[in-house]
Amino acid sequence: MKSTIDAVVIGRNEGPRLVACLAALRGQVRRIVYVDSGSTDGSVAAARAAGAEVVALDLTQAFTAARARNAGLLALAQGAPEFVQLVDGDCVLQPGWIGQALATFAARPTAVVVCGRRRERSPQASVYNAMADREWDTPLGLALACGGDALMRYDAVMAVGGYRDDLIAGEEPELCLRLRRAGGEIWRIDAEMTLHDAALLRFGQWWRRMVRSGHAFAEGADLHGAGPERHWVAETRRALVWGALGPAVIVGAGLVHPAGFALALAYPAQVVRLARRGGWRWAALTVIGRFAEARGALGFHFNRVLGRRRGLIEYK
Repeated sequence: MKSTIDAVVIGRNEGPRLVACLAALRGQVRRIVYVDSGSTDGSVAAARAAGAEVVALDLTQAFTAARARNAGLLALAQGAPEFVQLVDGDCVLQPGWIGQALATFAARPTAVVVCGRRRERSPQASVYNAMADREWDTPLGLALACGGDALMRYDAVMAVGGYRDDLIAGEEPELCLRLRRAGGEIWRIDAEMTLHDAALLRFGQWWRRMVRSGHAFAEGADLHGAGPERHWVAETRRALVWGALGPAVIVGAGLVHPAGFALALAYPAQVVRLARRGGWRWAALTVIGRFAEARGALGFHFNRVLGRRRGLIEYK
């Protein structure tokens, strides 16, 4: 019996990227639900013209990608599919992907999520795009989490309550953690899955993206860090040690004695160490990124103490 596969696409003002995204899905899935979060560039009309069902997100509530994905999943509830392909509107599904993912599900009955290789469309356009392309290149096999693009068992996702609406970042790893706790497996396979267009062309964009990562680490650790998985505890600690504690110790030691400022040499030493593994540009930006991650993590905890929730951290 042939598997039923639907798709949920989320986006806002993606323009031609959304058109390409929807065109790539046509013929590969039964239904396409596009969840729009306030586009003003004609995306809604383009989605309808492409045959997608459109869900307009209620913008009186704070937007998160998690809330948009949940809205799409709920739209599929009547006549629900066996599998749902989650795709961001700035991504294009690659030919043959779904067949390879389904083969993995057939071979691994406990799999609830299968993801493959996401690549940047233009990694040569900037060092920041190249950093993102490298970030997507994660180990194959049994995994802890997927990214925004993945093929999932619909019933399994709905059984754990879908995505967590209030997360402004890191919603996929958080969902995957709950799926794993429910007995499911996440598999990353050696298959081309999507082309992504990050459009990271300026340092400020990349910096905000790293701030968002730091926020996600801290919130994830706050939610699940006490569990046996120690979810994102190490990532949060790394960001705070290198991005906040280290500078504080250096300044404090330097005020006690000028020689204390020599502790700052730990940072270029870390760049040298990392460069052996990934090159100088990657190493330098990785170390600089710790300061942005620390800002995001500290911002999360500051807002939590004040009883506030931060809005979306956008970089496009």
